[in-house]
Amino acid sequence: MFDIHRVELDWGGRKLVLETGKIARQADGAVVASYGESRVLATVVAAKEPKAGIDFLPLTCNYFEKGYAAGRIPGGYFKREGRPSERETLVSRLIDRPVRPLFAEGWRCDTQVIVTVLSHDLENDPDILAMVAASAALTLSGSPFMGPIGAARVGFINNEYVLNPQLDEMPESQLDLVVAGTQDAVLMVESEAKELTEEVMLGAVMFGQRHFQPVIGAIIALAEKAAKEPRELVLPDNAALEKAMLDLVETELRAAYAVPQKMERQKSVEAVKAKVVAHFSPEGVENPPYPKQQVATVFKELEAKIVRWNILDSGQRIDGRDVRTVRPIVSEVGILPRAHGSALFTRGETQALVVATLGTGEDEQYVDALPGTYKETFLLHYNFPPFSVGETGRLGSPGRREIGHGKLAWRAIHPMLPLHHEFPYTIRVVSEITESNGSSSMATVCGTSLALMDAGVPLKRPTAGIAMGLILEGSRYAVLSDILGDEDHLGDMDFKVAGTERGVTSLQMDIKIAGITEEIMGVALTQAKEGRLHILGEMGKALTQARAELGEHAPRIEVFSIPVDKIREVIGTGGKVIREIVEKTGAKIDIQDDGTVKVASANGDAMKAAINWIKSIASEPEVGHIYEGTVVKVMDFGAFVNFFGAKDGLVHISQLAPRRVQKVNDVVNEGDKVKVKLLGFDERGKVRLSMKVVDQQTGEDLEAKQKAEAEQQREAAGGE
Repeated sequence: MFDIHRVELDWGGRKLVLETGKIARQADGAVVASYGESRVLATVVAAKEPKAGIDFLPLTCNYFEKGYAAGRIPGGYFKREGRPSERETLVSRLIDRPVRPLFAEGWRCDTQVIVTVLSHDLENDPDILAMVAASAALTLSGSPFMGPIGAARVGFINNEYVLNPQLDEMPESQLDLVVAGTQDAVLMVESEAKELTEEVMLGAVMFGQRHFQPVIGAIIALAEKAAKEPRELVLPDNAALEKAMLDLVETELRAAYAVPQKMERQKSVEAVKAKVVAHFSPEGVENPPYPKQQVATVFKELEAKIVRWNILDSGQRIDGRDVRTVRPIVSEVGILPRAHGSALFTRGETQALVVATLGTGEDEQYVDALPGTYKETFLLHYNFPPFSVGETGRLGSPGRREIGHGKLAWRAIHPMLPLHHEFPYTIRVVSEITESNGSSSMATVCGTSLALMDAGVPLKRPTAGIAMGLILEGSRYAVLSDILGDEDHLGDMDFKVAGTERGVTSLQMDIKIAGITEEIMGVALTQAKEGRLHILGEMGKALTQARAELGEHAPRIEVFSIPVDKIREVIGTGGKVIREIVEKTGAKIDIQDDGTVKVASANGDAMKAAINWIKSIASEPEVGHIYEGTVVKVMDFGAFVNFFGAKDGLVHISQLAPRRVQKVNDVVNEGDKVKVKLLGFDERGKVRLSMKVVDQQTGEDLEAKQKAEAEQQREAAGGE
C-alpha cells in the first residue's frame, strides 16, 4: 500500500531520519523528519499554472507548532491553536529565507511549504529539523528548486563550537547561531551572541556549513529514490528587448540613479520607465511589440545592472558615497517629556523614534510555548508605517517583516541587558520608523540602546548596528557599508551586524544569489566592524552610558523578602489584604512563592507606606523600639495606638506623660500622631506601650538618655 523511502544518518551524536511515501501522499512533496524524538512533517504543493500578472516568486512558507507535540493543551479560552505565535512566524521566515533564492528565475506558480511539528522531545529544537524537512520536500516535489539546502545550529561553549546543542545546553552557550546553505556556499545566518569577535562569528558560520554537508547528502540520496520528474519551465528570451531598452534609455537611467535624494531619484526613474513603456508597449495599440509585464520585468533587471555597473566600475554609489562611508548621523535623547526614556536616531534618510517604558512584574509577557509557559521581561516592538516611505497603505496587526525586524533588534540588545534580579523591571521598547531608506532594523538597534540608557537602564555597553550590501559579478565584487534601500533591492546581500565596541551581539545575513564565500564574509565582517565603531562614536555625542537615575515618571521598585509562612497573611483571604494595600497606597505589589516582594511606585511616599504595611504584617514589633503611631481609641484608663501596620497597643494612663494625668483627653485625642516605645507584652500577650519615655518632638528615648547621663556622671565621679 505504501511505497516508503527513508534515509538516516548520525548527525551531531543523534539519529536524523528522513522518510517519504507514507504520510501526505497527495502533496507534490512530503517528508517526515525525525531528530531524537522530535518529529516534523513538511509538505510542498505548487499550482499547476503560473499566476498571471506578477513579476515575483509567489512562495509561502508556514511553520506550525501543535500543542499535542509536547503533550500540552493550548492555553486561552478556545483551547486550540489560533493565529501564529511570534516564534512560529520567526521560524517560517527561517525556512523561507534560504530556499527563496534557489528557485529558478521566472517561476511564477503559487508554491506553498507547510511544516508541522508533530512531536517535540523538549531536547532538540524543531526549527532546524523544520528547515531540513522543507528542503527535502522541495527537492522531491519536482518544482524548479536548485537545492537542496542544509541547516544547523551552532553554539559556543567553553570556547568550542557545538553542533546542534540541546535546549538545556543553550543557557551555557555564548552563541546561538543558525546557518543554512548549499554544498558550496552560505545562504542565510541568524544569531545572537555575547560580544564575540568577528573571527569567532565567521568560524561559527563555516563550522555550521561544514557540518550540514552530510544532511545535504542524505536529501540527495532520498531524492534519487523518490523525487518527482522536474516540471518544465519555459522562460522568454529577453536579450533583444534588453539591448533595445539599453540603447534607448541607458544615459537617462544612469543620470536618474545619480540623483542622491531618494524621492527625487524615484521620480526620475519613474519618468524613464514611463518612456520605456510608452515606446515598447504603447497604449491603444492592439498588438504592442511587447506585453507591459515583460517590459516592466526587463526594465527592473536593467535598473539593477545600471546600479551594479556604476559601483563596480567607479566605486561610487547612488548617493555619491564610496563603499565604506556611513551616512551622516544625528542622535537625540530625552525628546518625549512623559516617556521613561526616548531617542530619535537619524542616519541619512532613515529615522527611528524609539521609546522605552519600565514596568513591574504584572507587566511581564506570558508566552505559551511547546516546552511550557514562561515569562518574558524584555519586549521590543517594531512598527513600519507606510508614511515612512512616502506611501499610503493599510494599517493592521504586525506582519512577518515587523516581527522579524523587531526580533533582530531584540537579539542585538538582549545580551547587554542587566540581569533581572539586579534590575527587576519589565522593559518594553517600541521603535516607530518615521523615515526609511536603508536598514531601519539597525536604526532600531541604535535608537533602542540610546532610549534604554536615557531611561536609566544600566546597559553593559552601548550597542549599534550596521547593514552591509554586496555587488557580485563573476570574480568582481564590492562590499557596501550602510546600504540604501535601492542597494538592498538591487544588490545580492543583506548583511546586518550589531554589537558593542568589544564584539558582535547579533548577525543576520540573507543572500539573493547562490551563496557567498568565506572570503567575502570575512571582508563584510571587517568592514562592518569599522562602520559599527564609527556609529558608536556618533551615538556617544548624545549619551555614552545609562543615566544615574531613572526618569522622573518611571516607577521605582524596591525588593525585599518576607518569611514564606507569612505570604498568606500578606495576601489575605481571597486577596483581600493585598488589594487593600494597593488601593490605599497606589503602589504595585508582586509577591513570589519564595517570599520575594517587589513594590513599585512613581511616588516615594506611597512606596514607603506599602513597604511598611507589608513588613508590619510579615514581621513582629521589637521590644525597646520606638514607633510612630496614631491614637485610634481613647478610654478612661488609657489610649489605644495603632503603631505597627495593623497592630494596636495600649498606652496606660500612667504611661501618657512624665506627670500625673487626671484625664486621658488632657494629653491625647483620637487621630493624634504620637511616638511610643514598646515596653513588652503582658501575661495575656497584650501590647504595652509608653509615651512618657519618648520625646514627642524628636522621638528620642528619654530612658536611654537618662541612663547615658547617669553613666557619664559615675565615670566623671570615679575619675575625680
